[in-house]
Amino acid sequence: MTFDAIIKDLKNKIYHPVYFLQGDEPYYIDVISDYIEKNVLDDNEKEFNQTVLYGKDVDVTTIISYSKRFPMMSNYQVIIIKEAQDIRGLIKKADSSGKDVKDDFLSYIENPLKSTLLVLCYKYSTTLDKRTKLAKTLDKSAVLFESKKLYDNKIPDWIVDYLTKRKYTISPKASQLMADYLGVDLSKIANELDKLMVNIPASEAINEKHIEKYIGISKDFNVFELNAALTKKDVLKANRIVRYFAANPKASPMVVTIGVLYNHFSKILKYQTLTDKSRNNAASEIGVNPFFMAEYEQAAKNYSVAKLMNIFNYLREYDMKSKGVDDTGTDDGELMKELVYKILH
Repeated sequence: MTFDAIIKDLKNKIYHPVYFLQGDEPYYIDVISDYIEKNVLDDNEKEFNQTVLYGKDVDVTTIISYSKRFPMMSNYQVIIIKEAQDIRGLIKKADSSGKDVKDDFLSYIENPLKSTLLVLCYKYSTTLDKRTKLAKTLDKSAVLFESKKLYDNKIPDWIVDYLTKRKYTISPKASQLMADYLGVDLSKIANELDKLMVNIPASEAINEKHIEKYIGISKDFNVFELNAALTKKDVLKANRIVRYFAANPKASPMVVTIGVLYNHFSKILKYQTLTDKSRNNAASEIGVNPFFMAEYEQAAKNYSVAKLMNIFNYLREYDMKSKGVDDTGTDDGELMKELVYKILH
């Protein structure tokens, strides 16, 4: 099931006996398990019928024992296992006989108690091997959900979608600014978006000024504006931003800045290689909002493929220097000044 489908069912009070939530993106797993924890039972029912355990503290036998109990003065009991990847004896490598988990746990999944909601949060690890008996049984008899990390080019659209579902709007530039600054940590992004919505009425579109005021990202001195300055070969503006970074190291750590620059110039290179450079097609191919295509069209004129290849070499070189390789201790501010000079000249 998809995230939206699971949440829709929960809101409609359509419950399933077993939820196995897995994947390397904790945000969706947390939202689903938190919703179940807060909403399935009322406060009086929770006292006797809701149990939250951690994987490192339980084994399979304990989980089954809890799951087979009947609720007290309630239609349901809820059992949430956080950090389920740490459950003793749950996951083993499949052997030639296919025995990868205790048979009694498989038997419970195949025939669970209908009045129990067992939620297993299997986070921060690889997903179950689909060839194992456990994975096949979960896929057939339970809600099996995979929470995947988003690629960085998908984050601006995720921000727009998150706000749209809550009747808010945001400018393309503001969503890209947040994506560049906050990275791919969806929980962190959601917290910052919630902060914006507390302070801004839904009738007012979120813009860069709001982000500067309520999140603390400078609307003028940030890596998004550095990308724009480099695209236009605006030497003065680029140097002003780099000086700001040098004076405010926490504003944009060098490792973050280099990562964003690498993604930006990768998109320029990809644009250079496109046969069909029409705006909508190019935007789709390189993974940006069509709003920004004028910037990439200009960048393609300012940076040849040969120059772009040199820039990638500079980015790798200064990434290593920032980590102490082949450098005697130059601070990040000076390294950024050198890097930007080489990119522009």
